[in-house]
Amino acid sequence: MKNQDNTREEAAFLSRYMKACRICPRRCGADREEGKTGVCGVPADLYVTRAALHFWEEPCISGSRENGNANGSGTVFFSGCALKCVYCQNYEIAHARCGKRITIDRLAEIFLELQDKKANNINLVTPTQYIPQIVLAAKKARRMGLTIPFVCNCGGYEDPEMLELLDGIVDVYLTDFKYMETDIAMKYSGAEDYPEWAARSLAEMYRQCPEPVFSEDGLIKKGVIVRNLLLPGHVRNSKKVVKYIWSTYGDKVWLSLMNQYTPFDRIRESYPEISRKVTRRDYDALIDYALELGVENAFIQEGGTAEESFIPSFDGEGV
Repeated sequence: MKNQDNTREEAAFLSRYMKACRICPRRCGADREEGKTGVCGVPADLYVTRAALHFWEEPCISGSRENGNANGSGTVFFSGCALKCVYCQNYEIAHARCGKRITIDRLAEIFLELQDKKANNINLVTPTQYIPQIVLAAKKARRMGLTIPFVCNCGGYEDPEMLELLDGIVDVYLTDFKYMETDIAMKYSGAEDYPEWAARSLAEMYRQCPEPVFSEDGLIKKGVIVRNLLLPGHVRNSKKVVKYIWSTYGDKVWLSLMNQYTPFDRIRESYPEISRKVTRRDYDALIDYALELGVENAFIQEGGTAEESFIPSFDGEGV
């Protein structure tokens, strides 16, 4: 009888959010419970494209050889996305429903399997459209013996009310803050309101995780890391992001300033202005600006990172 009651409670919990979806700032109202899809492109069913160790995150997440903890991050890549950025490096899974359909119980098992592989953490990649399902799976996994941290690896376009569901579940927020300029937010992500929602969601993330906590070997256990991917020709936008983060949170929030932008052929015709790599001069200008402001807690990228393989094969591994 208890299992039946739990099942009914879970179904009611999911229905509250899936029946007329308002999970992300798009608030499209799609009846995902009945298999409909909104902007994110996925119904209530969980679709996962890959669950495996990943070694291309920040050193405090993936680990490093220097610290003897290069085990990798236990990444779970979810299908769908509410932003649909034209330059997305995970374009094939963000813009279409793909991967394997799994149950909430199976997702909890995946978390435990990644822990068994010695993952440093559970890294939820593009999880926003599945926050209620993840909450249920995470609680199950904790009851079954999961002890490593949860990392919420998201695009920054979240509703703070939905993030409240993750309070006490997510240990580390690894969030993008893509834009402070509304025109390029609209042009490249169809979200003119991105700066407003990114600021609001970051405030909620910080409320939950106000103090960064690291283990003795340099792995992050609690805190917020904000990523900004420098786009070609848009140094001003990135500088505005850095200034906002620094002036609002100081060194309580870590920055990750990225030069790994990859110009895919698919955007060459429609977006010629970003169909090139970021120049060293532009990236240096961004780093110098951060230093001038007084930023101390930041990750930077060196060398030809756009040439390296940050994009895994979405082949269903581990699902």
